[in-house]
Amino acid sequence: MRHVIALDVGGTGMKAALVGAGGELLHQARRATGRDRGPDAVVDGILDFAAELRAYGIEHLGAPALAAGVAVPGIVDEERGIAAYSANLGWRDLPLRGLLTERLGGVPVALGHDVRTGGLAEGRIGAGKGADRFLFVPLGTGIAGAIGIAGRVESGAHGFAGEIGHIVVRPGGTPCPCGQRGCLERYASAAAVSEAWASVTGNPDADAADCAKAVDGGDPKAREVWQHAVDALADGLVTALTLLDPRTLIIGGGLAEAGDTLFTPLREAVRRRVTFQKLPTIVPAALGDTAGCLGAGLLAWDLLDKTDGTEATS
Repeated sequence: MRHVIALDVGGTGMKAALVGAGGELLHQARRATGRDRGPDAVVDGILDFAAELRAYGIEHLGAPALAAGVAVPGIVDEERGIAAYSANLGWRDLPLRGLLTERLGGVPVALGHDVRTGGLAEGRIGAGKGADRFLFVPLGTGIAGAIGIAGRVESGAHGFAGEIGHIVVRPGGTPCPCGQRGCLERYASAAAVSEAWASVTGNPDADAADCAKAVDGGDPKAREVWQHAVDALADGLVTALTLLDPRTLIIGGGLAEAGDTLFTPLREAVRRRVTFQKLPTIVPAALGDTAGCLGAGLLAWDLLDKTDGTEATS
């Protein structure tokens, strides 16, 4: 059966799949990155995992994978296939595409940024399916974004497109590790809400999910923390939609798991802020933690389509 290898490499774990031509997940697997053993061990783990997936495809699907796609965090040079920098995984200027191509017997390999890759899947086969312009914003430890245009995701001139978490929404506010003050992710990420709620309750283990439950229970302090985050998020999103004019705004990540507790006030907060702008449809992400793997698979199939097209016209 025709298939590709898809790898989604996170800060602590790796998700992988064999993906069919229709986007179906034919086989899934997970393992730790081994980052506690250093960056070389992480790279070895990725290469070994990919080789194991190739062997599984040969044994169980009757053929080796036709291509591979891998999504990684940090700064990614997708065109050259280099994982330029990852603070969490400890690498710099890693020629990951070349290493994987060699390990997988010369098959073509696509390298992508984790959020943009997840956004590609959400936009093409998930919550944004059918939308010609979308913005995917996962609210996790930080806040990133993927700008979808006509079935692809824009990476920008230097690979930084979509970094909505570093829009300044509170000038002179809380310091951000990026060097600015008042960045969106310091107020509206799942980590920021967890930090704020832990401070209010005096419980260091309290997190954003606990805050959302307290909001649902009518706790006034929780509602204040939550609304503070929603207002900051709406300010950042309106800046983004003013610049990008998306048809669909897809919100994912840990904070989106609160469902209507987030989406009802967020839709209202965005609606209040728009003037001349067209209000996009605001929807929750649909693919959960499979988005990265599915997106990596789409990158691999896209790579094959390009290769086939080149061969057909040469």
